[in-house]
Amino acid sequence: TLLSSLGLGTTLTFASSHWLLAWMGLEINTLAIIPLMAQHHHPRAVEATTKYFLTQATAAAMILFASTTNAWITGAWDMNNVSNPIASTMIITALALKIGLAPMHFWMPEVLQGLDLLTGLVLSTWQKLAPLALIIQTAQAIDPLLLTTLGLMSTLVGGWGGLNQTQLRKILAYSSIAHMGWMIIVLQYAPQLTLLALLMYIFMTSAAFLTLKTSSATKIGTLATVWSKSPILTTTTALVLLSLGGLPPLTGFMPKWLILQELAKQSLPLIATIMALAALLSLYFYLRLCYAMTLTISPNTTTSTTPWRVQTTQASFPLALATVMALGLLPVT
Repeated sequence: TLLSSLGLGTTLTFASSHWLLAWMGLEINTLAIIPLMAQHHHPRAVEATTKYFLTQATAAAMILFASTTNAWITGAWDMNNVSNPIASTMIITALALKIGLAPMHFWMPEVLQGLDLLTGLVLSTWQKLAPLALIIQTAQAIDPLLLTTLGLMSTLVGGWGGLNQTQLRKILAYSSIAHMGWMIIVLQYAPQLTLLALLMYIFMTSAAFLTLKTSSATKIGTLATVWSKSPILTTTTALVLLSLGGLPPLTGFMPKWLILQELAKQSLPLIATIMALAALLSLYFYLRLCYAMTLTISPNTTTSTTPWRVQTTQASFPLALATVMALGLLPVT
């Protein structure tokens, strides 16, 4: 029931051109993921769920208020007609809060840290789709300066925030914030690049989360013991992380390359330079993870409990598919 409601909410938002229907889809989506987030009854999971619920409910209320304001002033409920600047600014603020764009990003690392890895995967991929669809539909009515500010701040915050983290889920949360910033920065010039970046981000994040799920690692320290159990998985994980950082010849290079090219084409060299330098910040913490996985040998006195070598019962097909997508899609360009 919960999973189908999760799908239904997002699909409703996709299919709607009326603000009330879109709001309803977002509400169904939020209410469906909340029991999934709290299903382990761990205090941290419950705390994360509460934080998530409060932010999402605030954002949904703001969307409802803004669309009502717009309907009251213009008499139209459809999405591609948000002519009122106050309403459009409130809507983009609420949607930015929903997907965790800086400076509305503070809930994202906290919430992701409290969840298990599969729910975290759903939160950082599927839950981004509906708000981003709304952002793409309303992007033309929004002040370009506001969009650029959101995008730049998100990449910088996502780069700086992840630097001194030791928890893998928080690192992935900051990585998600940075990727969202890349999507938003190019939105007003080439929305199809936003969709491309979203697709690649979903592939790479799925690969990263499923790998961590397979080795059940949540801290950097645990990663140092993975190589002895599954060397090939370690190799592919290091490559997936570099792909998230955006190194050629991996998939993650494609959206960054095309977005920087588009920004240069729109004669915005300064913004393109700042984005490229912010990508370096993110690359640094991915390289830290790679270093911990592949270049350190764990000493005999391990700080983490040594995991048992048992046959895994998890389906390896999704992981294999996501990894292949995250490593080999660059020739698509």
